[in-house]
Amino acid sequence: MKGHSSVAARRHSKVGSLFDTRHSMRIWSEGNSGSASESGLGNRGVRLLSRPRHTLECGFKCLEIMMLALKLTLVPLFLLVVSMSGKWWGPSVAGWLAGLPVVAGPILYLLTLSHGPAFGARAANLSLAAILASEAFNFAYAWTCRSRSWPIALIAGLVVWFLSACGLSLLPTSPFWASIDAVTAVCCGQSFLPRTSAVTAGAPLSRFDLLGRMTAGALLTLSVTSVSAWVGPTWSGLLAVFPLLGIILSVSSHRAYGPAFVISLLRGIVLVRSSFAAFCLVLTFALPFQRPIVAFLEAALLAMIVQWCTRRIAARQERASVVVAAE
Repeated sequence: MKGHSSVAARRHSKVGSLFDTRHSMRIWSEGNSGSASESGLGNRGVRLLSRPRHTLECGFKCLEIMMLALKLTLVPLFLLVVSMSGKWWGPSVAGWLAGLPVVAGPILYLLTLSHGPAFGARAANLSLAAILASEAFNFAYAWTCRSRSWPIALIAGLVVWFLSACGLSLLPTSPFWASIDAVTAVCCGQSFLPRTSAVTAGAPLSRFDLLGRMTAGALLTLSVTSVSAWVGPTWSGLLAVFPLLGIILSVSSHRAYGPAFVISLLRGIVLVRSSFAAFCLVLTFALPFQRPIVAFLEAALLAMIVQWCTRRIAARQERASVVVAAE
């Protein structure tokens, strides 16, 4: 009988300790450390309960630091690699990498990591439609810079971009309508931008220009990802395609080479719109069903293929125009 009573006592003590543990975890999850001492755990129990909370807080802080590091370095790193690819690996590799969305792509990836695939897919859909707003900026700047200085042309371009973005935010957010907007933008950019005979050979990229691009890309990334929870996926996708690099290139080229060079530059930007449209379209359909890293790799691969095809078509058209001019 004494053996049975001791076994029962040990079982009772184990059950009691298990109940105390579960009860302690419940107290910790409710965040009521004061009730821990009231429930009989004492100071030792409070110390035990504070350890998991401290561990979670450290984990959250580490994640926040990692996300901040990605926001500050991901876009500048892409800009560095793409800008220097021609010097490092030759023009063929540079032509392939030119189809990558070096600013909007990383921003969309960070938005997906922060808010989930559904948020990222909708933001990518709006980024596809935002090609129209970017081309609206180019259109306004190109026509204004022919007779006005760069500050007036910049203001005109920004006003037109903002009005276009506001209009896009009110339209249906389906991939069909976003594709229509993108196709309309590319067709209008090719047909209605001013024509010029200037050649955009330009000077080689200086360290100051490269540093300016990298800094601007980091600031845009940090701004969009910081306000994304407040503005939602619609404006996050629109702001991801804000023509920041277009502004830098247009203003610097306008001041250094004049309006004819700027117009030729903006006409050349239209050629990379098709690869970006393919990138966003793949993300719109793939993110809800695939892991983000897989969806972004597929989108990047298709963007480079489309960029290669676009370059081939443009080269053939240029050769054909030269032959016709020679005849």
